[in-house]
Amino acid sequence: MPKNIANNKDVKNEEIDLLDLFKKMGKTFHRWGTAIGRALVISIVFLLKRWLPLGLSIVLGIGVSYLVKMSTASFYTSDLMLKNNMALMDNQKKKDNSGTTTQLISKINKLHTFFTERNYIALSAALSLTPELIRNINDISAFWVIDQSKDGIPDFIDYKNNHDVYDTINIRMQDRLAIRVKIKSPQEVNSIQNSIIKFIENDSLFRQRNRLRLKQNLDLLTRLDYDIIQLDSLQKVKYFEETRNIRPDKGGQMIFLQEQKTQLVYSDIYALYSRKQSLESENDLYRGVVTVISELSLPSKRDNGLFFYGQQIIPLFFCLTLLILILLANKKKLEEIYKKY
Repeated sequence: MPKNIANNKDVKNEEIDLLDLFKKMGKTFHRWGTAIGRALVISIVFLLKRWLPLGLSIVLGIGVSYLVKMSTASFYTSDLMLKNNMALMDNQKKKDNSGTTTQLISKINKLHTFFTERNYIALSAALSLTPELIRNINDISAFWVIDQSKDGIPDFIDYKNNHDVYDTINIRMQDRLAIRVKIKSPQEVNSIQNSIIKFIENDSLFRQRNRLRLKQNLDLLTRLDYDIIQLDSLQKVKYFEETRNIRPDKGGQMIFLQEQKTQLVYSDIYALYSRKQSLESENDLYRGVVTVISELSLPSKRDNGLFFYGQQIIPLFFCLTLLILILLANKKKLEEIYKKY
């Protein structure tokens, strides 16, 4: 048999096999679609026929949620935003070379551990609060603040601690941290905030680092004052030399024998003054270890309200009712299976 004829037969056989495969796949998808559609229709009809018990389960879930809400103690949530003044920021890389924000978050989360362990004695000593006031607090936790697109503006707080540290677009703000406080009585937020700040400021290592930062700023300010004086003197000398090198021409016009350099000194002096003002502002406004950016606010609404319990209890009651209805609808089949096995 010629090779061409044999090759043509092989190609035709392969085409037939592919057609059969596509036909089988089509039939399979058709059966699946029919089964899914039938299941949806049966489910909808089943739910519509039993709308009354299902509706009653929702109403019952709302009622139970309300009772749970009324019978449990309220708790409120408020957030405190802090700036870490000890951070040595690399503005180009948006990185803190000191690593102190990580240490601050770790220190605050020790309080969270104490609350988890219900170690009220350690909490009372750490926050300098009475045991009665400590028992009014449910939790204190620290979280990273996330900056989207690296624009230097805080966008959201990573409450779930699931931020990808390898994300180079949305980054952790290295000089900010957020502290979430959960309390039973919202009237105590001011004393709690003061205790948290005092707890941070009393850390001996943080105090030493902050004193060193302020001293270095003062040393740099002294040097900047000296450099400004030197540049100012240089500016006067250059102006004198440039003025001396100007002589009149025959026509009475002034001719510059060399290019003026005085203007080049102005930018240097301005840069030094800007740096000096920045350091003075930092020493005046950010003298402490941390600075409060956003205070603990007085919560107006409790966190564990009707919706808090309803989103858990109502689906539970609905699913239990639906399961019972399915078992009742298939009671005979279940009895037959039970007798069979």
